[in-house]
Amino acid sequence: MSINKQNQVPFTAGGFTGVNHSRIKFYCDDERCIDCHGCDVACKEAHHLPVGVNRRRVITFNEGIVGKEKSISIACMHCADAPCAKVCPVDCFYIRADGIVLHNKNTCIGCGYCLYACPFGAPQFPTSDVFGFRGSMDKCTFCAGGPEETFSEKEFELYGQNRIAEGKVPACAAMCSTKALLAGGSDEVSGIIRERAVKKGMGTAQTPYIWSKAYND
Repeated sequence: MSINKQNQVPFTAGGFTGVNHSRIKFYCDDERCIDCHGCDVACKEAHHLPVGVNRRRVITFNEGIVGKEKSISIACMHCADAPCAKVCPVDCFYIRADGIVLHNKNTCIGCGYCLYACPFGAPQFPTSDVFGFRGSMDKCTFCAGGPEETFSEKEFELYGQNRIAEGKVPACAAMCSTKALLAGGSDEVSGIIRERAVKKGMGTAQTPYIWSKAYND
């Protein structure tokens, strides 16, 4: 394992190469998500997030409506043309060569522009006092740490675990019990989605089992 210090792209035997790679992406399959909140709990536990900061959250649509209820896990989507980076007045955001959108907490002034610009509500602020001070913004890092030295105590203190540099998927995706939440290169994620679509319904009974057919009586 080695790290390109210029753009901080991890190089692994089966991972990104810096020359030929697909952008990393999150994808949540609403047909598989069961609203268990394992992903957001795993995120908070892995990165020791303070109360009030939620890098990932689960949202349920049409709650209570039979047959129409859907749940989906949402965090920073690491946009190719990230609106948070466009509006930041101090340019604390940077996009790695593999597509992960990170930020520098030492540069952030807590203005909140990124929160208003982000369509996913990803930026989170730890405090809000009577004078409007929010503190440095926090958000999902795709478990890729930050601009501090890789695996340093400072990096963990400010940004949490750097699982990407370890060759691991983000904690939220690793914890998902139904594998609804996928994380990785867009080509790999797209391949999994296509495979699931092709195999959907295969191996299931065309006629539902009834008591007599299941137990032969």
